[in-house]
Amino acid sequence: MNPELDLSIHRIIRAPRKDVWDAWTDPASLAQWWLPAPTLCRVDRLEVRPGGAFVTRMSDDGVTFAPHLDACFVVVDDFERIVFTNAIDSAWRPATPAPVPMTAEVTLRDHADGTDYRIVARHGAPAARDQHAELGFADGWATVAEQLARYVESGR
Repeated sequence: MNPELDLSIHRIIRAPRKDVWDAWTDPASLAQWWLPAPTLCRVDRLEVRPGGAFVTRMSDDGVTFAPHLDACFVVVDDFERIVFTNAIDSAWRPATPAPVPMTAEVTLRDHADGTDYRIVARHGAPAARDQHAELGFADGWATVAEQLARYVESGR
């Protein structure tokens, strides 16, 4: 990790790694925790394989869903690692996404208490990293990690 370019979240989730993986790779499960509540998530495409699409929408009123993420999976190591980027969209076209382009790496490791969960958001320039931090990366992504934890720890 490069502290000038990267932001990260780390926590222990008290659930088996397979449950955390399933929550990441099943569209119905992802929709339950992927956006900070009370915002609702709709998963349009979740093709968890290298080159697969990752497309979500969001709604604050439960009726109108606006684009949230149009990304592409780069690396998928079953039950261990997922890497996606919004710098390439789901149609494999270069993108300049708002608010910032980034590549995110999710890693899952076994832990005595469940799953060691880490996510690193990598940015191409310090200004992009700083903008992402100012927009609330720490609070937003930590909230989503907490929602994921609650989702899998409750047994869904």
